[in-house]
Amino acid sequence: MRSAGVILLCGLLAIPCLRGQESDRHTTLDFNPFYGSILLHNPDITHLIQGHPAGFILGWNTKTFGEEPWQGRFNYPDTGVSLIYQDMAEPTLGHNLGLYLHYNFYFLRRQMQFRIGQGIAYNTNPYDAETNFRNNAYGTHLLSSTYLMLQYHRERLWGRLGLRAGIALVHYSNANVKAPNTSTNTLGLTAGLVYHLGEGELPEYRMAEDPFTPEPVRLNLVFRSGVNESDVIGSGQFPFYIFSAYADKRVGRLSAFQIGADAYFSNFLKELIRFQATAFPELSVDPGSDYRRVGLFLGHELFVNKISVITQLGYYIYYPFDFEGRVYNRVGIKRYFGKQWFGAISLKSHAAKAEALEFGIGIRL
Repeated sequence: MRSAGVILLCGLLAIPCLRGQESDRHTTLDFNPFYGSILLHNPDITHLIQGHPAGFILGWNTKTFGEEPWQGRFNYPDTGVSLIYQDMAEPTLGHNLGLYLHYNFYFLRRQMQFRIGQGIAYNTNPYDAETNFRNNAYGTHLLSSTYLMLQYHRERLWGRLGLRAGIALVHYSNANVKAPNTSTNTLGLTAGLVYHLGEGELPEYRMAEDPFTPEPVRLNLVFRSGVNESDVIGSGQFPFYIFSAYADKRVGRLSAFQIGADAYFSNFLKELIRFQATAFPELSVDPGSDYRRVGLFLGHELFVNKISVITQLGYYIYYPFDFEGRVYNRVGIKRYFGKQWFGAISLKSHAAKAEALEFGIGIRL
């Protein structure tokens, strides 16, 4: 718990620094306690759902007013940093503390707010073969975490103070970096306060000039890598390498459609093939099976400023060893550096079953 306390302290100390950097912009601070339940998305975690998790979400938000074209396209969202503390209400699972980057999107005359945040969380009590073998949800201290929050949101009801209330969904997983990795999803009710830190009246929203120049079909080349492990606990972590090539066609300011191919060199499958061929002869696994796979995919890219969100659905056309089925999907974030180069972080899955957290670099020609 000492490490979690250090993360919390660093997060709180970062807020005044952020305020100093954004002194010329309008910012808000919100505090959202929540109380809920762990959703039973997998029967393997039934023994871990014993109580009702509780915690809080602390958010630091910077408002936008149309200084850049993308802000008007998305109805002037907030950008921000948030911190989540959660008591999982089960000693086996321990406590989680996460730090996130988020966007707040508004609708219904800006009285409803939808937040999406992505970050890294620290778990105090992950799986251990001797001391905590019941925790089959978290195999590591560090977890990838995503949260969604939908709230009724009213600012400045009493001076600078306002109210907010709604629901939140918090997901924790290590993306199969190390087994076990069943993950958890917490759905909770939340109500809290929002405090406006800026002085004076808010500036008017404005729509910046936003011309769109049609583009030809572009070729994208991407290299992704990382480490992962099969579901066999103790089988070991191995590096993987993915080479992707795809064409995209931008059809407007927001969207581009993709078609392409992936070549997978997943070394953890080498060990899984050997293990199944030796330990489970009834599966009739050929120990000489090729661990490589090739897939074709269709995708979509949503452009938000220098960041974009990718979603892809693929099918293996070369599939010598059966692992989680032929259909796969990828969800991720790209960050452009200039007009061509980009970095990417993505989660590759088979339906809801994660295979790998991918870190990539690419070029759009």
